[in-house]
Order: sequence, then structure tokens, then C-alpha cells
Amino acid sequence: MKGEIITKFSDAIITRIQELLKEKNMNVNQLSTRAGMNSSTIRSILKKRCASPKAETIYYICLGFDITMQEFYDTELFCDIDDNDEQ
Repeated sequence: MKGEIITKFSDAIITRIQELLKEKNMNVNQLSTRAGMNSSTIRSILKKRCASPKAETIYYICLGFDITMQEFYDTELFCDIDDNDEQ
């Protein structure tokens, strides 16, 4: 999705998780183990079954990636997104 305009917050979250999985050479199962959460939770976010993950969920995902929430959101993906995300 690089180079594309991300207009929805949920799409930005999905793209960011996918970027970090690739960057850290991890898969969903490895992330879920490190985050201490069920892999189905992460998969539901990635497959858009969970359109608005809670801040707590993102926090645990960040723990799994060994990054802060600030590092998670500190990317151009979250610039110029439409805050009227349709469910």
C-alpha cells in the first residue's frame, strides 16, 4: 500500500501492523505470543472484522513489537486520514 493514500483509520492500523510484521520478520502467531493475546484478535483486526480496535489492544500489540504506542502511530499513515471512518 506504499504510495497509496490511506483514508480510513482502520486501514492505517492494518497497514501499520503489516509493516511492522514485515520489518520485525514476524508472523501473527509470533506477535500474539509476544503480546500475550489470542492470534484470532490480531487476525480479526487484519481482516477488518474488528474495525475499531481498543487502545488497550493496540497497546498489547505494541508490547509484542517491543515499541511504544507513540512509535506505532508516528508514521505518515496516520496523517490526513478521514476521521469519519464508516463501519
